[in-house]
Parts: sequence; C-alpha cells; structure tokens
Amino acid sequence: MKRRHLILAAGPALWLPTAHAQLSETDAASGIRAALERGASSAVSLLGKNDGFFANPLVRIELPDKLKSAVKLLKATGQGQKVEDLLLAMNRAAEAAVPAAKPLLVKAVKDISVEDALKLVRGGNDKAVTEFFAGKTRAPLHDQFLPIVTRATEKVALADKYNAVAGKAAGLGLLKGDDANIQQYVTGRALDGLFLMIGEEEKKIRQDPIGTGSALLKKVFGGKP
Repeated sequence: MKRRHLILAAGPALWLPTAHAQLSETDAASGIRAALERGASSAVSLLGKNDGFFANPLVRIELPDKLKSAVKLLKATGQGQKVEDLLLAMNRAAEAAVPAAKPLLVKAVKDISVEDALKLVRGGNDKAVTEFFAGKTRAPLHDQFLPIVTRATEKVALADKYNAVAGKAAGLGLLKGDDANIQQYVTGRALDGLFLMIGEEEKKIRQDPIGTGSALLKKVFGGKP
C-alpha cells in the first residue's frame, strides 16, 4: 500500500513553524505518543517524591479559600500546628498517590489512535495533547488515587474536623461538593497538579523541540521533514 502523507500548513504558534512540512501518519502518532510519555514520566518523577507537591508553589495543595475563616479560628484557639500538620499531610498524600498513575498513563499512551494523533497535530492550543490525555485518564486515575489519599489523610487528627467544617460550608453553598471532603479534595488537587506538570512538559517540547534531543519530536513539533 502506498504510504500516505499528511501535508501540514503553518498552524498555530509553536506547532509547525515551517510552511510545508511533510509528516507521515505513523510519525504523527509516534510523536504524540512520545510527547505524552515524556510528559507523564517527567511529571511523575517530579511530583511522586517527598516535597514534590509541598515544596512546589505551582502545585502545592492549600486549604480552600472558603475555609480561611475556619483556619483563622483554629489558629486563634492554639491549633495552628494542627493546621500545618494537615497541610503537610494533604501534600504528602498527593505525593504518595502520583507514582500509582504511571502504569495507567503508559497504557493510555500506547492506546492513542492514529486518528486522534492526527487531530492533535493538525491544530490545537499549546496544551492540546495534555488536555486529550486528561480526558482519557482523569476518571480512572481518580479511582486509583482516592484510596491512597484516604489512607494517608485518615491518620491526621484534623481530617475529620476538616470534613465537619467543610460539610457545613457546603451546606451553605460556600464550597462545592468535592471540596467538602478532604479525601476528594486532595485527590482532585493531586490530579490537577499532575496534569499541570504534564502540560508544562508539553509546552517545553513545543517551544524547543530541538532541545529535547529527539529527532522524532523535532520532526513532529518543529516542522522539519
């Protein structure tokens, strides 16, 4: 069968800077898979370790803004250290959960179709690949993360008090459902952090595909035949 080629005109910034790059469908799919795998591996390595969340201002998990008044009250009554312990435990729970994501992320990379890869190469914003990835994996990752986060947070004395206070806030319409439960809240923020860091890697690849040292990524994201 004659090998088909996709002719790509100059697209959005950072996608294909040359005007008439030729890219085979196989290369397009392989490039998207390589970008996803690179982003996933980098994110898991950065976040799935001690202080991966806690020491990173981009992803550090804080208490919801709507609970600030409750936090002030706790600190005013001499429970400031318990609040700090809770914050640390929330971030440690996220750090413990992230490594469990790698097998599912790798499987999702392998399963991406040529059709989906071509759609992502033809256009999209600077995080189109990450957004596609999140759409495929966020729900099953949530199910994987939740028990790990639950085991980590249930050891913290203030976790039950968080749920009690947050539950009342949710009843008053001040918090959305997931934020009213510490386990759900931390799981959601952990996933947000994971996909944020995958997206940061995607941006790096788009902005400097040559710098990745990968001929395939250079060809796909740099528009070089």
